[in-house]
Amino acid sequence: MQYAGFLRRLVAYIIDAVLLYSVFFVLALLLGDSGMDPQTGAINPVLDLLALFISWLYFALMESSARQATLGKMAIGIKVTDLEGNPIAFPQATGRFFAKILSTLLLLIGYIMVAFTEKKQGLHDILAKTLVLMK
Repeated sequence: MQYAGFLRRLVAYIIDAVLLYSVFFVLALLLGDSGMDPQTGAINPVLDLLALFISWLYFALMESSARQATLGKMAIGIKVTDLEGNPIAFPQATGRFFAKILSTLLLLIGYIMVAFTEKKQGLHDILAKTLVLMK
């Protein structure tokens, strides 16, 4: 097994983020809401929840699909597997997605761990018992 390193995973995430933010921008335009109140600066919680829901479905469905990867991961040539290199199921992909929130809340240390762990796992990978491998 050849593990995908930090930089490859970062580039894949940037691709996914650009795609998702493009979708969110179009949705906000269609809904006639920028997501932020111009007078108070408050963020629209409905759009935030919609963005979370779409992001969850995107990552969990794509990573638990036959391709085992999001569009960003496909572009870079990496995939998400279980610890034996097998495809993951939707519940495991869902756990991995929500574990990323913890990786983020810990000042991104959960992501930075990828650069320093033997199997190139972030905190979310360890918690979800997943690996990110080269195709």
